[in-house]
Amino acid sequence: MGPTGKQSLSSVPVPMGGSCLLLLFCLRLGTSCPQSCQCPDHDGAVAVHCSASGLQEIPKDIPANAVFLKLDANKIARVPNGAFQHLSQLRELDLSQNAIETIGPAAFSGLAGALRLLDLSHNRIRRIPKDALGKLSAKIRLSHNPLHCECALQEALWELKLDPDSVDEIACHTSVQEEYVGKPLIQALDAGVSFCSTHHKTTDVAMLVTMFGWFAMVITYIVYYVRQNQEDARRHLEYLKSLPSTPVSKDPLSPAS
Repeated sequence: MGPTGKQSLSSVPVPMGGSCLLLLFCLRLGTSCPQSCQCPDHDGAVAVHCSASGLQEIPKDIPANAVFLKLDANKIARVPNGAFQHLSQLRELDLSQNAIETIGPAAFSGLAGALRLLDLSHNRIRRIPKDALGKLSAKIRLSHNPLHCECALQEALWELKLDPDSVDEIACHTSVQEEYVGKPLIQALDAGVSFCSTHHKTTDVAMLVTMFGWFAMVITYIVYYVRQNQEDARRHLEYLKSLPSTPVSKDPLSPAS
């Protein structure tokens, strides 16, 4: 106790062991990094670099405060639902140069607000998962994928915000209209080509065949009904003709014979 009657700060007991453990735990949470990845911190923005790390699936221990995430040049084949749902601050996501074929409908849930760029180029994507990408406001790169050009792809692209720097590199690997195989998809769409016309024609033909079938059934029923009535009328007439005829007297006062 000093002359002022107050205890000095240096003499106050502090539970150093518990505080150190808590501090180390918090630091570990803030700086945790997936194995084979690097997580540099640039002015508070955490960037997670997992490029060419031989990954076959998306790591589950990505820091929640990650802003940039590079998973390019790996062996990832699918993006499951909720793979990034805890990364609400993520701005750029690079999944290029993988083997992605399947993308879950909720694969990018939780990223709609902050995400600005999604790179899916150089993968094995044949069909665009509209449910997974349609709600994103980020620029999307889809070049160098074996896309199948059809009505569903055309309708999906209407809802996406494609990256203008790579949009001309999106080509039809296969197509419902063979003349556009290997050609840039966007140029064909800008020229007025519609991959939905084949679908609409098929639908129209199916509707026409169905209507013709119903019409033929109605005509057949009417013909049968008319012929049946004609047969009944003929039989009734023949029955009336077969009845014996009774002579009628002209004099009402004459007695009956």
